[in-house]
Amino acid sequence: MRILLVSDAWSPQVNGVVRTLQRVRQECEGLGHQVEVISPEQFRTIPCPSYPEIRLALRPGGAIARRIEQFRPSCVHIATEGPLGFAARRHCVRHGLPFTTSYHTRFPEYVHARFPVPLALGYAFMRWFHRPSSGVMVATRTIRDDLESRGFINVRSWSRGVDTELFRPDHEPALDLPRPVYLYVGRVAVEKNLEAFLDVPLGKGSKLVVGDGPALARLEAKHPHVHFAGARHGVELARHYACGDVFVFPSRTDTFGLVLLEALASGLPVAAYPVPGPLDVIGDFGCGVLDRDLGRAMALALAIPRARCRAHAGLFSWRRCAEQFLDHLHPIDVQAPLAARPAATG
Repeated sequence: MRILLVSDAWSPQVNGVVRTLQRVRQECEGLGHQVEVISPEQFRTIPCPSYPEIRLALRPGGAIARRIEQFRPSCVHIATEGPLGFAARRHCVRHGLPFTTSYHTRFPEYVHARFPVPLALGYAFMRWFHRPSSGVMVATRTIRDDLESRGFINVRSWSRGVDTELFRPDHEPALDLPRPVYLYVGRVAVEKNLEAFLDVPLGKGSKLVVGDGPALARLEAKHPHVHFAGARHGVELARHYACGDVFVFPSRTDTFGLVLLEALASGLPVAAYPVPGPLDVIGDFGCGVLDRDLGRAMALALAIPRARCRAHAGLFSWRRCAEQFLDHLHPIDVQAPLAARPAATG
């Protein structure tokens, strides 16, 4: 198949959405499919308000229409609800081209955390955006149930994977910190609820934060006893996971949490809130503790065997993730003239 992937999230951004899309592209190409990506670096961009690391494409509509017409895709997948996703959606709806979408980020909650925008308004926009989609792909059953309860239709389950060769328990730790080491990996931003972790008092041990983001300077100044390692990648990231004894995931707004799988593959038990993402990945499998008291979850997670965590991570495969993605795509009837194609509703 000739798959067109449209995403406002792409390198050099570093996050779970980008890692997922890049790995799925790699797996699909390994299965013999051709994947063309439309992403922000192909356009003039401006920084996203309150999050300058994210670049937003300026007036991409005409260029996207030309790219779609030139590539003549078998399938179109719109991964994000940003300017590129909006332009691709508009072209597909206008020309009666079926397409699928994915719901990677709980944008209503993210926007609400930064600006006084009601959640109901955010979800109304999301329903409108995804309504014409032939399939809205989501990472967990909990998120699927939540979206369906909010009036979303055509919701499909699309799990995630982890590289168990890269993330494994036998790496040499990158740092020698007083143990136990409580580790966080991810964006350092308000929506990650990181201060809920940083404010937990420790009797002994260390807190290690790996990642970058708009809140980094403020949190470094406020929490001088926390070790902030900045963003790490590849083997260096794996070696920072090897520093930890417990992985702490304080977010309440993630749709999955790819770092949960990376931590488990590294042999780290998880401490988190009982919210979507951790409920689906950790659940009652015995590889973490979910509690409304994050400090209590951190303390109890120390007793969980590392081998149990590693075994659970082995259930998640990038190949299976890619196969689910391919199964959900909606083929375009390239033989049918535009006038004969059923118009999508938007």
